[in-house]
Amino acid sequence: MKVLYRRSCKGFIALLMISFVIVAQEAPTGGPAEPSRRESDALDAFRGTLNGTIVWSSSRSNSRHDIWIMNADGTDKRQLTKTDNVDWFSRFSPDGKEVVFTRSNMGWVPETEAEVYDKWDIWIIGVDGSNERKVAKSASWASYYTQDTILFARGPKVYFKSLSTEQETLIFDAEETFRRGSIAQQPQISPDGRLLAMTMRGTTRETGIYNFSQKQWHTTGAGCQITFFPCGKRVLIMNEGQGRGGTQVLAYNLKDNGEPVERVSGLTIPRSVRFMDLPGRRSHEYFPKLDQTGEWMVWCAVQHGHDHDIYDYDMYIWNINTDPEKDF
Repeated sequence: MKVLYRRSCKGFIALLMISFVIVAQEAPTGGPAEPSRRESDALDAFRGTLNGTIVWSSSRSNSRHDIWIMNADGTDKRQLTKTDNVDWFSRFSPDGKEVVFTRSNMGWVPETEAEVYDKWDIWIIGVDGSNERKVAKSASWASYYTQDTILFARGPKVYFKSLSTEQETLIFDAEETFRRGSIAQQPQISPDGRLLAMTMRGTTRETGIYNFSQKQWHTTGAGCQITFFPCGKRVLIMNEGQGRGGTQVLAYNLKDNGEPVERVSGLTIPRSVRFMDLPGRRSHEYFPKLDQTGEWMVWCAVQHGHDHDIYDYDMYIWNINTDPEKDF
């Protein structure tokens, strides 16, 4: 998810009344969540105060995922894609006019098979629903690096692809850096282009930062969904198996070479990096994504279950300069 904002408002956490429900094999369609009175009041106060856009994947209208788009305050929800295949992992272009996403090429495919890259292709669509086209075959986890360049993974390999020339350039091979059977997921380039953040799966299971010039890997420990802050000096990471609801969001500061400032050692999580670990029935946080100002975070939480494309997640937005537990 990428959120585009041009002004801020008084900080609080608001439930955006989005549900996406998927059950094993093909998914039943979901429906809106019922917010509490406090959540409804917060959302009512939030509407119209923030200028931005959120894009996400949902099964709310289809037994397979489609891409949806809405205003940052939860209004004007629109279905962007409509196919019999699975559409997910959507990201805005730098100018906010298009969305790149991953699409299955054989109907229903679960996200757990993301590493089986020949089951997926990369597509782009305009935010008005126009000019939908395939831009890369047998690939997943795509995002924009520049307006003309996308970044994606094919199993262990990470590529740049120019949209104008269609040239693909290999920039990282996980099997050369780690071991055979390593798989690269959710690659992201730092704003200055020097560092590559990734979740490693397969025979190597951790998150970390790769420094291109030094050809060095700096681990940030276990977890997944590592993403840069807009400043490039900090990363968000999802930590599984710990936290009040079985997950927690961490934030590590980075040295200039990409090495985390805070020490990472086994299951030990320094208190200073615990960014969000909410109490209550929606404490199983996932999918954190910051806007380009670094002031707002969109994330999801689920009350029961865990699998990303099976269980019912609700979407939230939070001003990170406020206390999440006080405002929750």
